[in-house]
Amino acid sequence: MEAEAQPLIDHLSLKPNQEFFNSPTSSGTAPFLAYQGKHESCNITIVTNGKDAVHGTGVDNVGTIPAALATYLALDKLNSNPDKKVDLLINAGTCGGFKKMGAEIGDVYLTTAVANHDRRIIIPGSGFEEYGIGKVESTTVSSLAKEINAKLGVCTTGNSLDAHDVDHKLMQENEASVKDMEAAAIAWSCEMHQTPHIGIKVVTDIVDGDKPSHEEFMENLGTAAQSLQGALPKVIEYICGKGHDEL
Repeated sequence: MEAEAQPLIDHLSLKPNQEFFNSPTSSGTAPFLAYQGKHESCNITIVTNGKDAVHGTGVDNVGTIPAALATYLALDKLNSNPDKKVDLLINAGTCGGFKKMGAEIGDVYLTTAVANHDRRIIIPGSGFEEYGIGKVESTTVSSLAKEINAKLGVCTTGNSLDAHDVDHKLMQENEASVKDMEAAAIAWSCEMHQTPHIGIKVVTDIVDGDKPSHEEFMENLGTAAQSLQGALPKVIEYICGKGHDEL
């Protein structure tokens, strides 16, 4: 969400690039926004999914469709120069956490892998079931996790804020520590571009807790956003100038 991204944009003094997604040669108008700049030796681009104009609600675009499209278009543009390909994509945002996996409100998680829990394509022996789950490993960042005191775990993705019994079953099968609405889609786009990727997620609600997800999400969004903005500058400072084997 834009509110989650703005503090980091301000912290890094990034500037909007109005033509990043909507250049004069673009065939359509994308809602996505891009902010760019440098921090020490690193070139940084922050992308947000913008606001919904299709349905006229004006809310933040969320879920797998805008996430996959924004990621794919951004990487397509950034990787167009073979000498300046993206070194690492960071998917930063909030998430639900699983109490049984040790998650608590405000915890910072770095993903070890991502998978889907709402793409049920049960055709035995066809490969579609595995495709639907779509598990993708994240870049290994165990040293970074220790540096910022983050937990490690699998992030499971679905397009609904709430979850029903079948979702809970599949999330458990995914061995998920946290749940979001974008990570698996972003990772899929990264894999298409052969771009290393991780997720940094802060827990707003407990999926297997007693409170309704939407109530707990709204109660803790501000606290989680502060936790995220405290962690992100530390992540940038740590990874800038390091190789993947040092993360």
